[in-house]
Amino acid sequence: MILILLGVVVIAGGVAAWVILSKPALPPGFAGGNGRLEAKQIYVSTKYPGRIAEVLFNEGDTVDPGQVVARMDTTALEAQLRAKEAEIAQAQEAKKVAATQVDVKAADYDYADKQYLRSKDLVTRGSVSEQEAEIDNAKMLSSKAELAGAQAQVVQAGSNIEAAQAEADRLRAEIKDSVLVSPIRARIETRLSEPGEVLPAGGRVFSLNDLSDVYMYVYLPESVTGKVPLGSEARIVLDAAPQYPIRAFVSFVSPMAQFTPKTVETAEERHNLTFRVKLQIPKERLQQFEPLVKVGLPGMGYVRFTSSVWPAKLETKPPPANLWQSTGAVASR
Repeated sequence: MILILLGVVVIAGGVAAWVILSKPALPPGFAGGNGRLEAKQIYVSTKYPGRIAEVLFNEGDTVDPGQVVARMDTTALEAQLRAKEAEIAQAQEAKKVAATQVDVKAADYDYADKQYLRSKDLVTRGSVSEQEAEIDNAKMLSSKAELAGAQAQVVQAGSNIEAAQAEADRLRAEIKDSVLVSPIRARIETRLSEPGEVLPAGGRVFSLNDLSDVYMYVYLPESVTGKVPLGSEARIVLDAAPQYPIRAFVSFVSPMAQFTPKTVETAEERHNLTFRVKLQIPKERLQQFEPLVKVGLPGMGYVRFTSSVWPAKLETKPPPANLWQSTGAVASR
């Protein structure tokens, strides 16, 4: 009897365990898969070749838009700029001299023109010979040509100034571009270069993770993805904080099936072919979860393809401010 009772207890316990464990992890209308947190990656690169003078941040640091992250050596550029500014000053003085010559030549031409007009009038009276009038006419024409030449010198001096100023502006722009700034609020993932290194044009100094474009890819079978509309509500549950689900939405569903990566398992039985689904975290919520944005952090992604109510364990709630330690580098002591 004892053995029989013991057997009944074991069987009953096994049946109860099977019933409990065989229940689906999610209610009908929901599906989930594991994945890793990802973020859009951009690079801070040099526009011109040169030597790195300073690298101001380390891996894991957070930077704001427009914040200086590195500087290139601009010693040679600054020397060229000073030479070009001296050339501009010289060209401006040359223009002043040319303008003075224009005034002188204009006075000479005015006198020669009046002299020729007088001689021409006196020829009709017989007071001056034709030869003298022709000489005065030649002097007038010569003065007129000299005036045109002086005016051309002024134009040339102005063109020289503009060319030198354009070159100076180019050098200033190159010096400005030698100060590398972050285009967005981002977290530094990799520090790719160090002070003293010589980089070509386009040489990478940092790789950044965009803190406004964070998402997770999950792989789901066709029985689910065919029912998931774009823009539908989703949840991301990170292993680091499973009690704080993050509201997301479906921003992309792959139009083609693909083999499931070996690092991904769907909540259902593994399928040979699945569809990639992108769960995007809204930008306005990323500020709340920004300390947790670390690329590669594992977790689960859940989608809803019916009008069912989210389970209680997937209801979102704001995390406490001190839930995660800040990331970044600590200066050596």
